Amino acid sequence: MKKENGKGDELMASNYIRFDWAMKRLLRNKANFAVLEGFLTTLLNEKIVIQKLLESESNQEDEFDKYNRVDMLAENSKGELILIEVQNNNEYAYFQRMLFGTSKLVTEYINRGEGYDKVRKVYSVNIVYFSLGSGKDIVYHGKTEFRGIHQGDVLELTPFQKQTFKVDSVSQLYPEYYILKVNDFNQVARSPLEEWIYYMNTGDIPDSATAPGLDEARQRLKLDKMTKEELNAYYRHLDNIVILRDNIYTERAEGRAEGRAEGRAEGRAEGRAEGHAEGRAEGLMEGRMEEKREMVHNMKSLNIPLDTISQVTGLSIEEIKSL
Repeated sequence: MKKENGKGDELMASNYIRFDWAMKRLLRNKANFAVLEGFLTTLLNEKIVIQKLLESESNQEDEFDKYNRVDMLAENSKGELILIEVQNNNEYAYFQRMLFGTSKLVTEYINRGEGYDKVRKVYSVNIVYFSLGSGKDIVYHGKTEFRGIHQGDVLELTPFQKQTFKVDSVSQLYPEYYILKVNDFNQVARSPLEEWIYYMNTGDIPDSATAPGLDEARQRLKLDKMTKEELNAYYRHLDNIVILRDNIYTERAEGRAEGRAEGRAEGRAEGRAEGHAEGRAEGLMEGRMEEKREMVHNMKSLNIPLDTISQVTGLSIEEIKSL
């Protein structure tokens, strides 16, 4: 496949199917659950057996979401819910979206009148192909715990609660989040999880890789097993991803350059430190707005729905219509 380094990069060919396409078209088949079970077993560091797939919020079919993201909702043998999402392009409110997704599952998968002890455990697994937040690692894990503000101790469960809920800590009752920033992985895979990330980033599975699920992936996710029609649809999917990434990269670079140029020019004209700072800030703001204008124009040309454009750019539908 490909490693995205900048504008103009293309998805390099490999013998294996890209993971998000496999999630949408292949891994929903019970015969292929072993691939997904291997990945989740590696990530969560416990044996995961998928009982069934449930209806998730997307299976997107509009022109933007069908290649921008894909998600899958699985139920494991313990009745826990695992939401797996692949996101191809930047979304500035993605952290809030993760929260919304898990909160929705918590409320949807409990029947009215049931006690709170029936609330399901939720795992949110997010595979992102963009720079989310600011950090040096490639895998992040988030969980909830309660720490005393005076003593610094962690609030624990009582023995009765541990026995009743069959967990050891309060954090195990709450949703847990995993973020895999696969584009940032640019080294030799030295652990089973890194082997999975390497595959997600490059589309390649080295012969030396032994992580659970990758052997099944070698057998079931090969390009040469696809029909001609499936291959054509798959390559269109890759082309769409390249085009959208290239557009967004170009718009951001041009917007930043224009903002810096305008900021410097206005700052010099005023000749004062305060004027320079204000000019730079205004220039940068205008540059960002120009970037959004270009993004809106390109996304409109692709017939992407206005509500989707609003979600990506942060602009209101009225602002989008006026551009």
